[in-house]
Amino acid sequence: MTAPFLLEARALVRRDARTATTLLDAADFALAAGERVLITGPSGSGKSVFMRALALLDPIDSGHVLWHGRDIDRHAIPRYRRSVAYVRQRPALVDGTVEDNLRYPYSLQAYRDARFDRDRAEQLSRAAGRGQDFLAKRAGDLSGGEAQVASLIRVLQLAPEVLLLDEPTASLDPESTRAIETLVADWFDADRSARASLWVSHDPAQVERIGGRRMTMHAGRLTAYKEVIE
Repeated sequence: MTAPFLLEARALVRRDARTATTLLDAADFALAAGERVLITGPSGSGKSVFMRALALLDPIDSGHVLWHGRDIDRHAIPRYRRSVAYVRQRPALVDGTVEDNLRYPYSLQAYRDARFDRDRAEQLSRAAGRGQDFLAKRAGDLSGGEAQVASLIRVLQLAPEVLLLDEPTASLDPESTRAIETLVADWFDADRSARASLWVSHDPAQVERIGGRRMTMHAGRLTAYKEVIE
């Protein structure tokens, strides 16, 4: 028996509540364990709309999102978001240090069964090329790249199954971009049999580096790319 997809979208439709303009047009998508999928397309084509719909952050007008082949009822949404993590372009950090931000998820009901592992946080920090003092830095003093690294570490320490990466390296310097790519690659390689990622990018060089299945978005329509990058 074939295992169900980790994540699946069936005919997702999203319209602008004010203008009734179609932002996402009956999008179908399936993500299997071990896959890396990249979405490219022009600005305003609906890529972020699609990602936020998959993350169940915005309402959809019709269609379904399935997790391990099942619909997600309201009570399962916190657990779903724990396993399917959305990483946006501009991270939101709380006041305090980087360590305070890494500890924050464990104060939420969905993570009450888990405990903060400082050794793991330091390991992830080193993998991103950060110094020993990184966890002690104040969030307000971080550069854009450092803030994105901290935000990604906060997600990765929770061991999600799926990463939804919505242009996480846009406007970052090359060093920070490579740090983000390294963290994601290490996370994926640690358990390819049970993890997958979906990455939105405008950078052709980044698409080549990451590899995987490619799709494109134009005017709210998601379609398969002609080639597969190995």
